[in-house]
Amino acid sequence: MKAVARQAVRGKFTHRISARDHEIVADEPATLGGEDEGATPQELLAASLAACTAITMEMYAERKGWEIDPIEVECEYEQAERGAPTDFRLTLRLPSTCSEEQRARLAVIAAKCPVHRTLEGPTTFEQLIEPISP
Repeated sequence: MKAVARQAVRGKFTHRISARDHEIVADEPATLGGEDEGATPQELLAASLAACTAITMEMYAERKGWEIDPIEVECEYEQAERGAPTDFRLTLRLPSTCSEEQRARLAVIAAKCPVHRTLEGPTTFEQLIEPISP
């Protein structure tokens, strides 16, 4: 997977992020010197986990033939101090028509979404510096 962030306006924090054929805008709020044209990178992290969790549950329910629409996933977290664990809080909102068995199974499946697994596993980073192509 690959995403590329490019500065949209010189001297500002607005970035256009491309992933495949899609574009997302990231920025900082005006109170931090940004133009507030998009979600902050931290908000995009929460959005990634919320979206991945919701999609994973929907795919599972579809395979099982369960009608669970509509669902909603809320993700909250605060940036932790360096070296300290980050605590994410996910709230799964499911229709009242879901059985207890469905709710229990979906809770297990939600924790198996790819973004969740990525965040809870060990990570490594490689950083390269290259010149920008004209």
